[in-house]
Amino acid sequence: MQKRWLVVAVILSYLVMLFGGAALKPDYSHINQFISELNATGTPYAWTVGWLGFVPFGILAGILLIAIADKVPVQGISRTGYWLFMAVPIAYIGSALAPCDLGCPAEGSLSQTIHNALGLLMYLATSLGLLFLSFSPSISASQRLLWTGLSFLGLVLFALMVNDAMMELRGLLQRLSEWLVYSALCVGAWRLSGADHTLEAVPIRISDRQLPK
Repeated sequence: MQKRWLVVAVILSYLVMLFGGAALKPDYSHINQFISELNATGTPYAWTVGWLGFVPFGILAGILLIAIADKVPVQGISRTGYWLFMAVPIAYIGSALAPCDLGCPAEGSLSQTIHNALGLLMYLATSLGLLFLSFSPSISASQRLLWTGLSFLGLVLFALMVNDAMMELRGLLQRLSEWLVYSALCVGAWRLSGADHTLEAVPIRISDRQLPK
Protein backbone atom coordinates (compact mmCIF):
# COMPACT_ATOMS: atom_id res chain seq x y z
CA MET A 1 0.00 0.00 0.00
CA GLN A 2 1.34 3.40 -0.92
CA LYS A 3 1.90 5.75 2.00
CA ARG A 4 1.44 9.08 0.23
CA TRP A 5 -1.65 9.78 2.29
CA LEU A 6 0.69 10.03 5.29
CA VAL A 7 2.69 12.77 3.57
CA VAL A 8 -0.54 14.69 2.92
CA ALA A 9 -1.63 14.15 6.54
CA VAL A 10 1.68 15.48 7.87
CA ILE A 11 1.47 18.61 5.69
CA LEU A 12 -2.16 19.29 6.60
CA SER A 13 -1.55 18.75 10.32
CA TYR A 14 1.36 21.21 10.22
CA LEU A 15 -0.68 23.87 8.41
CA VAL A 16 -3.69 23.41 10.71
CA MET A 17 -1.42 23.64 13.76
CA LEU A 18 0.36 26.73 12.49
CA PHE A 19 -2.41 28.77 10.91
CA GLY A 20 -5.36 27.32 12.79
CA GLY A 21 -3.56 27.84 16.07
CA ALA A 22 -2.66 31.41 15.14
CA ALA A 23 -6.29 32.14 14.26
CA LEU A 24 -7.21 31.35 17.87
CA LYS A 25 -4.62 33.73 19.33
CA PRO A 26 -5.47 37.44 19.59
CA ASP A 27 -2.78 39.64 18.02
CA TYR A 28 -0.46 36.70 17.29
CA SER A 29 2.21 37.56 14.68
CA HIS A 30 3.85 35.06 12.32
CA ILE A 31 6.60 37.63 11.74
CA ASN A 32 7.96 38.25 15.21
CA GLN A 33 6.68 35.37 17.35
CA PHE A 34 8.01 31.83 17.59
CA ILE A 35 5.76 28.91 16.69
CA SER A 36 6.13 27.74 20.29
CA GLU A 37 4.31 30.86 21.47
CA LEU A 38 1.12 29.35 20.08
CA ASN A 39 0.90 27.19 23.22
CA ALA A 40 2.84 29.40 25.63
CA THR A 41 1.81 29.00 29.26
CA GLY A 42 -1.05 31.27 30.27
CA THR A 43 -2.09 32.28 26.75
CA PRO A 44 -5.55 31.67 25.25
CA TYR A 45 -6.17 28.19 23.85
CA ALA A 46 -2.65 27.04 24.78
CA TRP A 47 -3.85 23.53 25.69
CA THR A 48 -5.89 23.26 22.49
CA VAL A 49 -2.99 24.24 20.23
CA GLY A 50 -0.53 22.04 22.11
CA TRP A 51 -2.55 18.84 22.31
CA LEU A 52 -4.67 19.18 19.18
CA GLY A 53 -1.98 20.85 17.06
CA PHE A 54 1.58 20.06 18.12
CA VAL A 55 0.90 16.47 19.22
CA PRO A 56 -0.98 15.27 16.09
CA PHE A 57 1.70 16.77 13.85
CA GLY A 58 4.45 15.12 15.90
CA ILE A 59 2.74 11.73 15.90
CA LEU A 60 2.06 11.79 12.15
CA ALA A 61 5.61 12.94 11.35
CA GLY A 62 7.03 10.13 13.47
CA ILE A 63 4.78 7.54 11.82
CA LEU A 64 5.81 8.78 8.37
CA LEU A 65 9.52 8.49 9.20
CA ILE A 66 9.02 4.90 10.35
CA ALA A 67 6.66 3.97 7.49
CA ILE A 68 9.03 4.92 4.65
CA ALA A 69 12.30 3.99 6.37
CA ASP A 70 12.71 0.84 4.26
CA LYS A 71 12.44 2.87 1.04
CA VAL A 72 14.99 5.56 1.85
CA PRO A 73 18.30 5.05 -0.05
CA VAL A 74 20.58 5.39 2.97
CA GLN A 75 23.25 3.33 4.68
CA GLY A 76 25.95 3.97 7.23
CA ILE A 77 26.19 7.58 8.34
CA SER A 78 23.37 8.65 6.02
CA ARG A 79 21.04 6.20 7.79
CA THR A 80 22.01 7.79 11.09
CA GLY A 81 21.20 11.15 9.54
CA TYR A 82 17.76 9.92 8.51
CA TRP A 83 16.86 8.86 12.04
CA LEU A 84 18.08 12.17 13.44
CA PHE A 85 14.95 13.66 11.83
CA MET A 86 13.00 11.89 14.58
CA ALA A 87 14.02 14.86 16.74
CA VAL A 88 11.27 16.86 14.99
CA PRO A 89 8.29 14.80 16.23
CA ILE A 90 9.95 14.38 19.63
CA ALA A 91 10.37 18.16 19.97
CA TYR A 92 6.84 19.00 18.87
CA ILE A 93 5.23 16.44 21.17
CA GLY A 94 7.58 17.53 23.93
CA SER A 95 6.53 21.15 23.41
CA ALA A 96 2.98 20.22 24.36
CA LEU A 97 4.26 18.60 27.54
CA ALA A 98 6.73 21.41 28.29
CA PRO A 99 5.34 24.63 26.81
CA CYS A 100 7.40 27.80 26.80
CA ASP A 101 6.75 30.72 29.12
CA LEU A 102 5.04 33.83 27.81
CA GLY A 103 7.26 35.32 25.12
CA CYS A 104 9.53 32.25 24.96
CA PRO A 105 12.43 33.85 26.89
CA ALA A 106 15.94 32.39 26.87
CA GLU A 107 15.63 31.74 30.61
CA GLY A 108 12.59 30.99 32.72
CA SER A 109 10.72 28.17 34.41
CA LEU A 110 11.67 24.49 34.37
CA SER A 111 9.18 24.01 31.55
CA GLN A 112 10.93 26.76 29.57
CA THR A 113 14.33 25.17 30.19
CA ILE A 114 13.10 21.80 28.92
CA HIS A 115 11.43 23.54 25.99
CA ASN A 116 14.66 25.31 25.06
CA ALA A 117 16.56 22.02 25.18
CA LEU A 118 14.00 20.38 22.89
CA GLY A 119 14.23 23.25 20.41
CA LEU A 120 18.02 23.14 20.38
CA LEU A 121 17.93 19.37 19.90
CA MET A 122 15.48 19.64 17.00
CA TYR A 123 17.29 22.27 14.98
CA LEU A 124 20.79 20.89 15.52
CA ALA A 125 19.72 17.29 14.91
CA THR A 126 17.84 18.28 11.76
CA SER A 127 20.81 20.18 10.34
CA LEU A 128 23.16 17.32 11.20
CA GLY A 129 20.71 14.85 9.71
CA LEU A 130 20.63 16.75 6.43
CA LEU A 131 24.42 16.86 6.33
CA PHE A 132 24.70 13.12 7.02
CA LEU A 133 22.01 12.43 4.41
CA SER A 134 24.23 14.06 1.79
CA PHE A 135 26.72 11.21 2.25
CA SER A 136 24.31 8.63 0.84
CA PRO A 137 26.05 6.81 -2.05
CA SER A 138 22.74 6.40 -3.88
CA ILE A 139 21.86 10.04 -4.55
CA SER A 140 22.83 12.38 -7.34
CA ALA A 141 25.28 15.27 -7.06
CA SER A 142 22.41 17.76 -7.16
CA GLN A 143 20.64 15.99 -4.31
CA ARG A 144 23.88 15.95 -2.33
CA LEU A 145 24.22 19.69 -2.86
CA LEU A 146 20.61 20.25 -1.82
CA TRP A 147 20.95 18.41 1.51
CA THR A 148 24.28 20.07 2.29
CA GLY A 149 22.96 23.52 1.44
CA LEU A 150 19.82 23.05 3.53
CA SER A 151 21.94 21.84 6.44
CA PHE A 152 24.04 25.00 6.57
CA LEU A 153 21.11 27.29 5.74
CA GLY A 154 19.16 25.78 8.63
CA LEU A 155 22.00 26.52 11.04
CA VAL A 156 22.33 30.10 9.80
CA LEU A 157 18.59 30.76 10.13
CA PHE A 158 18.56 29.18 13.61
CA ALA A 159 21.43 31.41 14.73
CA LEU A 160 19.63 34.47 13.36
CA MET A 161 16.27 33.70 14.93
CA VAL A 162 17.73 33.37 18.45
CA ASN A 163 19.76 36.57 18.02
CA ASP A 164 18.23 39.44 20.03
CA ALA A 165 19.05 41.84 17.21
CA MET A 166 16.65 39.90 14.96
CA MET A 167 13.81 39.69 17.48
CA GLU A 168 11.34 41.54 15.26
CA LEU A 169 11.85 38.95 12.51
CA ARG A 170 12.41 35.79 14.55
CA GLY A 171 9.05 34.27 13.67
CA LEU A 172 9.63 34.78 9.97
CA LEU A 173 13.14 33.34 10.17
CA GLN A 174 11.90 30.26 12.03
CA ARG A 175 9.15 29.64 9.52
CA LEU A 176 11.53 30.10 6.60
CA SER A 177 13.87 27.53 8.14
CA GLU A 178 11.14 24.98 8.76
CA TRP A 179 9.33 25.51 5.47
CA LEU A 180 12.48 25.08 3.37
CA VAL A 181 13.60 21.93 5.18
CA TYR A 182 10.19 20.34 5.65
CA SER A 183 9.17 21.05 2.05
CA ALA A 184 12.28 19.30 0.70
CA LEU A 185 11.79 16.35 3.04
CA CYS A 186 8.08 16.03 2.17
CA VAL A 187 8.84 16.08 -1.57
CA GLY A 188 11.39 13.32 -0.99
CA ALA A 189 8.91 11.35 1.13
CA TRP A 190 6.23 11.74 -1.55
CA ARG A 191 8.52 10.33 -4.23
CA LEU A 192 9.72 7.47 -2.06
CA SER A 193 6.18 6.61 -0.95
CA GLY A 194 5.22 5.88 -4.53
CA ALA A 195 8.38 3.90 -5.33
CA ASP A 196 8.35 0.14 -5.82
CA HIS A 197 11.89 -0.42 -4.58
CA THR A 198 13.53 -0.54 -1.18
CA LEU A 199 17.07 0.45 -0.25
CA GLU A 200 18.53 -2.79 -1.50
CA ALA A 201 17.06 -2.29 -4.97
CA VAL A 202 18.36 1.25 -5.45
CA PRO A 203 21.33 1.29 -7.85
CA ILE A 204 24.48 3.13 -6.81
CA ARG A 205 25.08 6.04 -9.15
CA ILE A 206 28.58 6.79 -10.34
CA SER A 207 28.82 9.84 -12.61
CA ASP A 208 26.29 9.21 -15.36
CA ARG A 209 26.39 5.43 -15.19
CA GLN A 210 24.65 2.94 -12.94
CA LEU A 211 25.94 -0.32 -11.62
CA PRO A 212 23.42 -3.04 -12.45
CA LYS A 213 22.23 -5.27 -9.66
